[in-house]
Amino acid sequence: MRRGCSWGSSCWSWRGCSPRAVPSLAPGGGVVASPRRPVEVTPLRIGALARESGVKLSTLRFYERRKLLLPMDRSESGQRLYGPEAAIRVRFIRRSQELGFTLKEVSAVLALTDRRGTPTRDVARFAEAKVQAIDTRIDDLRRMRRAITTLMAEGFCPPDTVCPIQASLGATPAVKRKPSKRPAPGR
Repeated sequence: MRRGCSWGSSCWSWRGCSPRAVPSLAPGGGVVASPRRPVEVTPLRIGALARESGVKLSTLRFYERRKLLLPMDRSESGQRLYGPEAAIRVRFIRRSQELGFTLKEVSAVLALTDRRGTPTRDVARFAEAKVQAIDTRIDDLRRMRRAITTLMAEGFCPPDTVCPIQASLGATPAVKRKPSKRPAPGR
């Protein structure tokens, strides 16, 4: 089983790391490594990782299928074993999703941070692009709010007429979204 990383908190994957520098979790949640004072790390099984990170087992398996999370090793019986950094990574993925990042975007950020020596400017450029996309979405939502508020002020639909809200929203092109891979409810 591989253990440790001489790169400290800048390394997420722990691949090709020194077995002498074993990481531990710092009080603030960061990962710390010290080649001078190795600390024995107990790998987390998938159930312990789920409890530690606050997600379901199925979520962890999904992240593994999407290559967002990889086990550090497997036990002799084939159970997934994760290092202490895995809980931090899972919480990062969940928080990123809560903030509106897609899993594809999260994967891109993780790919940047997984590479040793990734320039901060690459991650900053990615974040700037996301902020611009959010600003565009906010502008669209504000325009939509104004339009709906105006239409509501004009009064609701009298019988046997075309409702102004329906006419206005029907005249606006729909936002293109990727079709969901999930089946519709009830199917």
